[in-house]
Amino acid sequence: MQIVLHSHSRTIDLSQPVVMGILNATPDSFYNKGQSSDVISLLRNAEKMLKDGASILDIGAASTKPGQELISSGEELARVMPVIDTIVKHFPDAWLSIDTYNAKVAEAAVEAGVSIINDVSSGRFDQEMLLTTARLKVPYIAMHMQGTPKTMQVSPEYNDVVKEVYNYLEGVCTECKQAGINEVIIDPGFGFGKTVEHNFSLLGSMLEFKKLGRPILAGLSRKSMICKPLKVNPDHALNGTTALNMVALQQGANILRVHDVKETMEVITLFSYLNT
Repeated sequence: MQIVLHSHSRTIDLSQPVVMGILNATPDSFYNKGQSSDVISLLRNAEKMLKDGASILDIGAASTKPGQELISSGEELARVMPVIDTIVKHFPDAWLSIDTYNAKVAEAAVEAGVSIINDVSSGRFDQEMLLTTARLKVPYIAMHMQGTPKTMQVSPEYNDVVKEVYNYLEGVCTECKQAGINEVIIDPGFGFGKTVEHNFSLLGSMLEFKKLGRPILAGLSRKSMICKPLKVNPDHALNGTTALNMVALQQGANILRVHDVKETMEVITLFSYLNT
């Protein structure tokens, strides 16, 4: 199946899996790969990720790790816009994504050259997000989260996690269509209001989400669903991430959102041999 995203008169083909590299312009991310959040360091990291094969760079300036408070659009803009402006200047052809739940930030980022809006709240934290995205005519990544970053890991509960996440994303896709958003990528939200068991139930059932007819993003990189079973911290979770990224590809993922681009590209290369 050929899946093509359109933004700023450009296209990106998702018929083969692609890598989205994570660029954290925030000082309090759960994992920063030893990188500083200053502009020059992020520019160097962006260059390396693009050379290693990333098709998209996801830039975020508001941490959504468990227990985190939401921040204002003003604070987020002050952190992220210098990064976006610098990367667009040096890599004008790169596909950039803005990881934000604030519509004002999304709009400023797209006007500066960003191609995709990645919203962990699916429009729940800012009622203007869906209409803003529709007006900007860019693809939208809608993710499932139970609660907010501050509360999401406080005893998350589901009767049927796969069914409930599926129904949520189906509803969001309907809302996006009604708002006028034509291209939606869905994200089950690994680690966002889920136990380890919930996360593995979702990962093992991701093919179900193909029924929604949308590209699927899997964000597994160095998360607690890897760290807790292996009894490691995020610094030592690359091997586990690589293993689960292969599972995600087998379960239909179109985009892998990761900290480690080179290793993930190797996973995709080997995966492609299973389908030739």
